[in-house]
Amino acid sequence: MTKQNKLIIAFFCIIKLTLHLIADYHSGFQGDELLHIETGKHLAFGYMEFPPLIGVLSFIQNIFNSNSLYIHHLFSHISCVLIVIYVAKITIELGGKNKALFLTLLCIIIAPAFGRTQQLFQPVVFGQLFWILGFYQLVRYTKYRDQKYLTYLTFFALIGFLFKYDILFFILGLSSLFFFKRTRETILKHNIVLHIAIALLIVSPNIYWQYANNFPVLQMFNRLYETQLDKISRIDNLKNLILAANPISLILIFPALFYMFKSNKAELYKPLAFSITLSFLLLIFSNGKSYYFFPIILTILPFGAIFWEQKVIQNHKWVMFPVTFLLFLGSIIISFGMPVYTFNHYLNSIYKYEKKDIIGGKYGVKYDEYYTQEKWKITMSELKKVFDSLPKNDKQNCKIWGKHYAQAGAVNLFGKEYNLPKAFSYHGSYYSWTPSGEMPNTVIALSYQVGDFFNPYFEKVTLLKSIYNPYADNEEELYQRIYICKNPKQNFEKMKDLFKHRIFE
Repeated sequence: MTKQNKLIIAFFCIIKLTLHLIADYHSGFQGDELLHIETGKHLAFGYMEFPPLIGVLSFIQNIFNSNSLYIHHLFSHISCVLIVIYVAKITIELGGKNKALFLTLLCIIIAPAFGRTQQLFQPVVFGQLFWILGFYQLVRYTKYRDQKYLTYLTFFALIGFLFKYDILFFILGLSSLFFFKRTRETILKHNIVLHIAIALLIVSPNIYWQYANNFPVLQMFNRLYETQLDKISRIDNLKNLILAANPISLILIFPALFYMFKSNKAELYKPLAFSITLSFLLLIFSNGKSYYFFPIILTILPFGAIFWEQKVIQNHKWVMFPVTFLLFLGSIIISFGMPVYTFNHYLNSIYKYEKKDIIGGKYGVKYDEYYTQEKWKITMSELKKVFDSLPKNDKQNCKIWGKHYAQAGAVNLFGKEYNLPKAFSYHGSYYSWTPSGEMPNTVIALSYQVGDFFNPYFEKVTLLKSIYNPYADNEEELYQRIYICKNPKQNFEKMKDLFKHRIFE
């Protein structure tokens, strides 16, 4: 890596990190993040919706005992910078020089796909990171055929699996290495059985946890297909993918699809190209969400940049200027992927392009982190008023039941400032952390619009407050309801039994 290479990479790392810090300043926590933060208080070999390593990172962040967005995005921001660095290293290993490096990294910056997914504290950004780290080792193994790169590849793929299960598509794509004599022979010489045994040993605690808990991740995927994935067509998925990658980036992506297979470096490129293609086809077949494809875009971009550098710009240096100009124009849609503007500016200037009409709502804002700072402040204040209104005896053992895990997570993250009791929930991974023993005589329940959901479990349920959210993008979340629930009909153990098949409702 030359000094110029390092300067280009450093420049884009600074730009990338700056954009994310600006987005932090303008936003609050996304709902799922509140669940992931809670995992750090309940370390385990698995969770209902995702693998265990997000809990380890959350545990480290929780040491700061802070509800700051910057603290809880610490590892996300480190990961997004590492993604830039390792995509750059892939570009160099594939034969790219300064211009290819510049074009590749510019495409990452302008793609809305790599804004939000690399901004939030979710397994998604860590899945992308370890997919890229694995692909980097795959490039080096294909290029040098050294056993240590196969070992590194195995290690990064497995760590990725313990962050997000969709890296299985990358692992299955590696079977393409057996299509080519050169890579097949070297793999068989390098004791592949030992690598498989090590892999099984590393993932076995998580597999056992899933088995012991009746494979809740499969229940979650079934629910996901019922409510979301079966309603998304593959054509719509591809359209969304193009928009997320930034349509202007197609000037790199389309040539890459050709150049991966027809390059004069076929011995190096073809095994990689087949691996990418196989992963892509498996994802298409499974009809995964568009963001499942984002790591594949990251692996394709270097090929397109190298095509422009070696086949066009090398002979026509002036072409670099219009290509760069076009890509810079694409930066205008960065704001569709992350809150780089204030919320008011977003509503006045950006929202009209993704407007969604909700009956009873004023706006239909696509991403809740745009407005959750204010949302959770209002919610905590209203919960405090209800809690403070309780008689002294009722306050002593009172708990808050958050119907949605984000509501329970918000109470447990912000509630200390308002002297609120701890929250529990039977939604998602919170199901594993519910209390035991007798339920308190008084429970404060917080939910979205769910009708008479709490009535079967208490003798008396009283609706006290309704909190309106004009920015909700679905009718259910237009209102949060606060109830006082008195005289439970069962204990916590019975409640857990009643909800064991309703975890993902």
